[in-house]
Amino acid sequence: MTMNDSVNILNSAYLAVEYIDSFLPDNPLQQPFKNAWNYMLDNYTKFQIATWGSLIVHEVSYFLLCVPGFVFQFIPYMRKYKIQQDKPETWEKQWKCFKTLLFNHFFIQLPLICGTYYFTEYFNIPYEWEEMPRWYVLVAQCFGCAVIEDAWHYFLHRLLHHKRIYKYIHKVHHEFVSPFGMQAEYAHPLETLILGAGFFIGIVVFCNHVVLLWAWVICRLMETIDVHSGYDVPLNPLHLVPFYAGARFHDFHHMNFIGNYASTFTWWDRIFGTDSQFIAYQEKEKKKQFITKK
Repeated sequence: MTMNDSVNILNSAYLAVEYIDSFLPDNPLQQPFKNAWNYMLDNYTKFQIATWGSLIVHEVSYFLLCVPGFVFQFIPYMRKYKIQQDKPETWEKQWKCFKTLLFNHFFIQLPLICGTYYFTEYFNIPYEWEEMPRWYVLVAQCFGCAVIEDAWHYFLHRLLHHKRIYKYIHKVHHEFVSPFGMQAEYAHPLETLILGAGFFIGIVVFCNHVVLLWAWVICRLMETIDVHSGYDVPLNPLHLVPFYAGARFHDFHHMNFIGNYASTFTWWDRIFGTDSQFIAYQEKEKKKQFITKK
């Protein structure tokens, strides 16, 4: 396929989505969001928006997204959806995780966030409401960022499992054999930098407005907290995403310390066969359930 053919296909897809969007009802939240965005631009500097705004978006999103999984441990009905039912959460582990998170967020991630303003200035990334991309463009950009981050995560995560370096860096993240949502960013500072670098590659490629920074932060946190939640809840809307890995996929990695290295999608593990043990495990579990029902 030539470059012109690819461009024509993308243009056709864009026009088709625009046509469909024209029939959708107006979003009732758009005007309040526009007012809030313009108020922010009128009252804060770009540096404050890029730095402290990004920090607030990260912290609020992270801990709000952790709330459902945290609450599940107190609801007896939800216990049947816990993947490793013999390993319940403990206050001791959750408190230890929380303290490490605060250190990583404010002493590792905050210095990186401080570079956001200079990134937007260097690449002339706009902040204005009028230049904000449409919702479907933003969704496509976030998906593109996820594809790029997933590739980076697969190969670097797999490297961190190499026997010569595993105990020095990645072992910290595997202290919890049965993961829970808040543990998603519980890691050695070097791992935060190494695997976190994949988050920024998509931004460099796709970013055409500061809102993408925040949208991608929320999408990435939603995914990583979900796969670390320890619960496989039915009707999870993230399962509608093509090739989405999910909690069972990543929970198996924490149980066995091997395989299922990708962060979001299943294709890299499928291509390199690093999901073979997981597939065998699933087949075994299906047989057990079939025998139990009989």
